[in-house]
Amino acid sequence: MRTRSLLALAAGTAALMVAAVSPASAADTVLTTGGPAGDAVAVGDVLNASLASGTTGKFYSSATGTSGVSCASSTFTATVTDNPAAPGVATEQVDAHTFGNCTSNVFGVTGVRSITVNNLPYTTTVSSDGVVTVSPASGSVIQTTVVLSTLLGTINCVYQAPSISGTSDNTDNSINFTSQPFTKTSGSSLCFATGYFTAKYAPVTDANQGGASVFTN
Repeated sequence: MRTRSLLALAAGTAALMVAAVSPASAADTVLTTGGPAGDAVAVGDVLNASLASGTTGKFYSSATGTSGVSCASSTFTATVTDNPAAPGVATEQVDAHTFGNCTSNVFGVTGVRSITVNNLPYTTTVSSDGVVTVSPASGSVIQTTVVLSTLLGTINCVYQAPSISGTSDNTDNSINFTSQPFTKTSGSSLCFATGYFTAKYAPVTDANQGGASVFTN
């Protein structure tokens, strides 16, 4: 009887120790930090990312061309609004998305004054299979305004898209957008009819967890 009691006590103590070192959230949610088997990203955490080292953000006139606008810097900030059990779909709210140090090789364009992302915040979903989708609020559109200096003066090129899609990669904790089409809704003939957005952001980090890299599960 005493032996069974001691065994039961030992088993209970071991279970408590395992629980203490293995958070219930670890490896159970779509977004984690510290590794695929790391701790869950908490709802309300702020995620940040800049362009991957050695890359640029591009708005080109064709999906495979080299003519358009290129930016040496770009960042985004998003707040996690839902991080369910994996497999599943996590949700974030994109609060800020900026571009800087931009140049253009379009004939007649002498400089890039600014690129502004309009209609924020956007909703971003991240699924366990790595698909990232950015969508506007209901009844709105994703919109970017590109202000260019030209030989004929300053022009505004406004581009819109119903949504854009990318992929997440745990190898370098990145989000990659490739040739996502935006349609010109206003602007002069120097504004190309369709702008194709390409950018790789890495690493995506959790500001509330000391800048730890974020993984998708």
